[in-house]
Amino acid sequence: MTGSMSSELPPDVIAQLTALDPAITPELAQRSWALLTPFHEKAGYTAPRIQRDLAYGSHPRHRLDVHTGETGSGGEPTPVVVFVHGGGFVGGDKNVPGTPRYDLFGAWAVRHGYVGVTMTYRLAPEFKWPAGARDVAAAVAWIRANIASYGGDPDRIVVTGNSAGAVHVASYVAGQGGGRGTDGGLPGVRGAALLSGIYRLRTPRPGEPEHAYYGPDPDPAADSLPGLVASPVPLLFGVAERDPAAFQREAAGVVAAWQDAHGVMPGLVYVGGHNHISTVGSLTIDEAALGVPLRRFIERNTRVGAA
Repeated sequence: MTGSMSSELPPDVIAQLTALDPAITPELAQRSWALLTPFHEKAGYTAPRIQRDLAYGSHPRHRLDVHTGETGSGGEPTPVVVFVHGGGFVGGDKNVPGTPRYDLFGAWAVRHGYVGVTMTYRLAPEFKWPAGARDVAAAVAWIRANIASYGGDPDRIVVTGNSAGAVHVASYVAGQGGGRGTDGGLPGVRGAALLSGIYRLRTPRPGEPEHAYYGPDPDPAADSLPGLVASPVPLLFGVAERDPAAFQREAAGVVAAWQDAHGVMPGLVYVGGHNHISTVGSLTIDEAALGVPLRRFIERNTRVGAA
């Protein structure tokens, strides 16, 4: 890994990010990454070692990358942090060559002493609900079986998802992909971070990303919010300051449901100064926005002796 780390972005860059139209469009992605990429290139967005395209299942998109430091598997096993990308259920990938997407997550994980895993999954409309949750479950099963040889601890895994990836992780945590233990938990999984996700089911309109994944008449069982509220897995929710209104409402809905069930607020990160695209892109180069609370969540739930 090369370059130096910066803890925050210049105010003028934040101002440009917050000035962008929050609608999730190719233009938002292009302009957001154009602003962020130079800072990632300066900091270095690849881990010292990356093992690419390891198969966790039989489909061509059942692939993951393992990001580690120079020491490989030497020393004590470390927590494992997994990232599940977004893409509106119909696109996206764990790695876009020549860009920070999403090697930056693996590099961030390694910088903080973890093993990073970035994964991809089957896409709609060919593969509908609950394919995403099942793919997350299959990837976690692969990690449990294999990550020790990369220096990771199979009993200390935190799964993070963004946008559609957050929906798939939420569905997995809610038990829609299998893999639950006898106590309702997920063996080896110490926590899940859900960034800018959708957790309450509604009937999608044709042309909406959810329509491709859930179909025109979704199964009521696909609603993940009840399962999230009841799950014993520690959760951290995130919403960006410039997320579209639908994601703001989802965050508010999670807060209300959690408070009704538990009498307290859920873990919630308000990612100030960022939009739906730049939230994950803030890692390393604007740590206070997401990196600091995410790291604190990981450390609290993966420390030796934590429940």
